[in-house]
Amino acid sequence: MTSSEIRKKFLNFFKNKEHKIVASAPMVIKNDPTLMFTNAGMNQFKDFFLGNKEADSKRVTDTQKCLRVSGKHNDLEEVGHDTYHHTMFEMLGNWSFGDYFKEEAINWAWELLTEVYKLPKDRLYVSVFEGDKSEGLKFDQEAFDFWKKLVPEERIINGNKKDNFWEMGETGPCGPCSEIHIDLRTEEEIAQIGGRDLVNNDHPLVVEIWNLVFMQYNRLADGSLKNLPAQHVDTGMGFERLCMAIQGKKSNYDTDVFTPLIEELSNVSGKKYGELLKQDVAFRVCVDHIRAIALSISDGQLPSNNKAGYVIRRILRRAVRYGYTFLDLKEPFLFQLVKVLAKQFEDVFPELIAQQELVEKVIKEEETAFLRTLENGLRRLETIKADLSTKKESLISGAIAFELYDTYGFPLDLTALIAKENGLSVDEEGFQQEMAKQKDRSKSAAKMETGDWEIVREGSEVEFLGYDHLESDANILRYRNVKTKGRNQIQVVLDRTPFYAESGGQVGDTGFLKIGNDTVNVLDTKKENDLIVHFVDKLPSDVKLPVKAVVDQERREKIVYNHSATHLLHAALRQVLGDHVQQKGSLVSDKILRFDFSHFSKMTEEELMKVEKIVNAKIRENITRQEDRDLPIEEAKAKGAMALFGEKYGDTVRVITFDPKYSVELCGGVHVSATGNIGFFKIVAESSVAAGIRRIEAYTADKAEEYVLEQQNVLRQVNDLLKHPADLSLAVEQLLKEKAELQKALDKEQSKQSGQLKEELIKSAEKINEVNVVIDSIQLPNADALKKLSFELKNELNPLFAVLACDVDGKPQISVVVSEELVASKNINAGNIVRELAKNIQGGGGGQAFFATAGGKKLIGLADVVRQAKEMSQEIL
Repeated sequence: MTSSEIRKKFLNFFKNKEHKIVASAPMVIKNDPTLMFTNAGMNQFKDFFLGNKEADSKRVTDTQKCLRVSGKHNDLEEVGHDTYHHTMFEMLGNWSFGDYFKEEAINWAWELLTEVYKLPKDRLYVSVFEGDKSEGLKFDQEAFDFWKKLVPEERIINGNKKDNFWEMGETGPCGPCSEIHIDLRTEEEIAQIGGRDLVNNDHPLVVEIWNLVFMQYNRLADGSLKNLPAQHVDTGMGFERLCMAIQGKKSNYDTDVFTPLIEELSNVSGKKYGELLKQDVAFRVCVDHIRAIALSISDGQLPSNNKAGYVIRRILRRAVRYGYTFLDLKEPFLFQLVKVLAKQFEDVFPELIAQQELVEKVIKEEETAFLRTLENGLRRLETIKADLSTKKESLISGAIAFELYDTYGFPLDLTALIAKENGLSVDEEGFQQEMAKQKDRSKSAAKMETGDWEIVREGSEVEFLGYDHLESDANILRYRNVKTKGRNQIQVVLDRTPFYAESGGQVGDTGFLKIGNDTVNVLDTKKENDLIVHFVDKLPSDVKLPVKAVVDQERREKIVYNHSATHLLHAALRQVLGDHVQQKGSLVSDKILRFDFSHFSKMTEEELMKVEKIVNAKIRENITRQEDRDLPIEEAKAKGAMALFGEKYGDTVRVITFDPKYSVELCGGVHVSATGNIGFFKIVAESSVAAGIRRIEAYTADKAEEYVLEQQNVLRQVNDLLKHPADLSLAVEQLLKEKAELQKALDKEQSKQSGQLKEELIKSAEKINEVNVVIDSIQLPNADALKKLSFELKNELNPLFAVLACDVDGKPQISVVVSEELVASKNINAGNIVRELAKNIQGGGGGQAFFATAGGKKLIGLADVVRQAKEMSQEIL
């Protein structure tokens, strides 16, 4: 069977067992503060397990895009070095929400594996939870008895809490599980040692393929377990491992899940897979990581320097490093694999092929930027080698190795490889200590202590009234304390609320809750899965009293103007730039609207003016909002409603229309009743976010009007300063031209003076033991002139030891220049010298062994710099 057939057979099997096939959720989590990425198939169903929401279908099945590179489930460092761990992987799953339980889950799993997929029964092992005294959990006798009807007892293994009690994270739904393992070794290997002894012992060919989790408990923040409102089934089967087993391969990478990517990488690199171990590791790293990178970007997560974006950037850089080092790929190459991947996933994750061009451009730009960083890192290594050579040392410290890792993206093995080639070694233990310190810093920065919900009233469904009302009567369902970064927060859930929770780029509402004699301020509103959570400044004295919930109306109105304007802007951009424009992110607050969209070049002034004119024309048309709630998704698409990549939509959706021929979008946000309410729209900035992604920032209503008036005022002031010329832009252009000519003349004069100064310094040079020594106090217009002069002296005097104490426009700067031969023969280091001299000017600095600079605050201290430098030259030389 091909991998595509294997996937289809799984979904159809459970469809025939009355399961509904549902789409994969995006890999990047939107409304769950406990998770950054979807790391298991059950993530999108968490509220069903907790009882916060009732499932429309009691039985579902899917293939879920998962990413395990952060938090509790982190497989990143294993990827590539073995043949069965992955960053992105597909998890095939079947689910029961309070319907069937252990017996059906076990029977169907066995039927699918042995009767449909025809896997040999004598190669399969199953495990059951042995219990845990510390948790008060008993042996899973029920699961054991069901398995015993299907499997010989010697093939049933008791598993401990680590292996057979599944938990998603520190808190949340959990329960005992039964794993199914397969032994893929040869008959000769099996004869030497039985598979039973290798289960859960990291053998590459005795692997877990399916985990049947029986969700019974909720792990609370205090570590205790509480029974869930109902019992559920949550199964997860690793698609890539399943393909390995069915296709009779010895590695996931030998299946048709990966071989097309490996073949393409072989074509790109000119290297063959299966020839050299380190080369093979690089192949596996690259073809695994491109899946995680490409699918994350297609889900709307761009590489960046924080949070989820940073994780994606680190995965990409890890792949580039391996390709650079072991496949000799010095130019961008990962982006070339996207076309193969997009074709592979065309029928299962069509969002990738729909955005193929964008994904390729983003990846190529990231690769190009990182390859420059790698080159800088190699230059830094050259400096480190030179410093060690002058000190006659051969050990790169753990701190320096960590700097190379953290700043330049060099993994420890790359630093160690280069070190070995140069007769050096690395303090690996010191590196690990630095790595541990960083992890501790990261944990403490992100640490969030979440207390358990205190239940005030039974019930979990929250009614949102904010589309129609800005205040409502309500009751408190639950509350809890949350401590994040040392700050206490109180969170409250109401049974009905007019407060909009942050979602789809729109910020959360603020306002207040009136409870008895208490007025509680609502500071923010966010979603946690499907709960609407109000962040409040205090708890009322009596949480059982009725609540009057009131949204800040003035703030909400400003948000509404900006949100509706983003819809008009999106449509205008498509009209002006083309249908390739897709929303890639937005921020809609009371202060500004920010809209990110796919487009491959900077917008011209003419294009921006066209967009602005279209939006303002639509505002003047005063188009009445058309709103369809609970519209079947297929009907919404038929109406032309635009869906956003990276969003998870249900069977029914909300559609906002401002003229069916102009703007029709799926949207859960709040909007004006008619476009005229927006008043006025003004673009204030257009910029790049990433390759192929542009950003527009704009104001509406009063803020837009204030901005225009401010700009007019600035223009008036410029006009007054220039005595009201007939053509203001021409007058400013003439001024800039005159300034450029004056600057050119000034630079020429300064260059002439600098040349004279250089000749004077050369003439004044003294000799100490055949070394030219230049130490003097000088004046120059800028730091660049000081650097230029320093290198000119170095080129004309050899060997040279020079210290220039310079007054740069009233600020003290020091330059130290040392010929390379003195660095080698006399162990002189300019960086060490300049740091010592900088104390005289209350400053600091550094640089390389042959050239270093420093700046400071104390101008009068330059005389002491000259004096001390002369003393040092006598000692050194």
